[in-house]
Amino acid sequence: MKSVLVIDAPPMMREFLTEKLSAEGVIVEIADGQRDALPKFLSVLPDLVIINVEHSVSDILEFLDKKQSDPNGKKIPVIMAGPVIDHDEVSDLVQYGVIKYFNRPIRYDLFFDSVGRVLHTSFSVDTTPCVLDMHLNKDIIFIEIAKGLNREKITLLKYKLAEIIESNNLPLPKLILMMSDLSLSYVDGLNLELLLENITADRRILRRNIKILSFDTFVSDFIEGHPIYDGIKVVQNLSDVMASLVDTTADSIENLISDKILALSDGNGKNAEAVRFYSDTYTADGSAETSEGHLKIAVIDSDLNVVKYLKSVLETIGEVTVFLSPKEFIANIKPDAFDFAITGMVMPEITGLDILRFLVEKRIDLPVIVYSNVIQKEVIMQALKLGAGSYLINPQPAQVIVQKVLEIINARKQ
Repeated sequence: MKSVLVIDAPPMMREFLTEKLSAEGVIVEIADGQRDALPKFLSVLPDLVIINVEHSVSDILEFLDKKQSDPNGKKIPVIMAGPVIDHDEVSDLVQYGVIKYFNRPIRYDLFFDSVGRVLHTSFSVDTTPCVLDMHLNKDIIFIEIAKGLNREKITLLKYKLAEIIESNNLPLPKLILMMSDLSLSYVDGLNLELLLENITADRRILRRNIKILSFDTFVSDFIEGHPIYDGIKVVQNLSDVMASLVDTTADSIENLISDKILALSDGNGKNAEAVRFYSDTYTADGSAETSEGHLKIAVIDSDLNVVKYLKSVLETIGEVTVFLSPKEFIANIKPDAFDFAITGMVMPEITGLDILRFLVEKRIDLPVIVYSNVIQKEVIMQALKLGAGSYLINPQPAQVIVQKVLEIINARKQ
């Protein structure tokens, strides 16, 4: 039977790897710190060593040196995951038997492919396109799932939820699962079951504190048809859910829905925390993916300050064309002219909703983000129903805008 030694992995990664590898019949040994790692390595002599580097590769060099000096351990391959390092550092690791270095965040499909090659085992990895965002605000955990249900990400979700609950000391967390983008059928039943199983795995999450935002009749029928999900409520109106979970005014509910949920930004408040799954937006070497190299991006807004800011942000990932007049954009847009567009909402004569309607009517498949300070729920929901990939509340930090663009672009590629 094959064995793997996992060194210095954080709890979520350690538990996920243990579950995944054990399911494939692989023995998993765990070591914390170099003092524990070397004795365990020499006693087990595993078929593979997986090392998580928290800060710097230099932190693990003592172990690697001693591994290479042992005649029985020298030829045992190593796979490492850690922060971004330059090509020369990666090359230097080869002498220690390191066959692969994954920059975090890890693309687990590629990661398990590498593990499988070493162990001569074929790992089943779900490659279903899926965007999964998590956001904590006070004691409410918001989970947004779009594109599809991916079993690997759903499994990771269980560990991430436990991590958030423990690190923020949430005795009775409330959870809102947003799946308004998904249209499911009976073939998705097993994956939906797995999702609910992983969400309810933590006993601190009570079923009465779980709300699901979905317009899909299959989801509501699925929940209602299973007594095990008794207490979980499926809704189509987020404001009503928030009113039942948060003791607040209608205005602040609107702000919370738009600013803390739909935008999913990092937030500046001490009670806000963003937790994301990035595996749809990064390659194995940690670099951002784009559809065809340099993206062609259209920015539509009549506000010069907004346009100037967005142009400077988006030029880091593509070629930006500015349209100060939405009419000019509509007059010049053609299929495949742009890879992406980001538009304001309130503009002279033509609004952001008008642009979205035009794209739908002309059947132009162009991913769009609305970037606006308009926070009325009706406007936000209408924009999303018209096909907007996201609704970001102005202002947002540069990294949030870039991340959301790449996230939507790469989710569409898969």
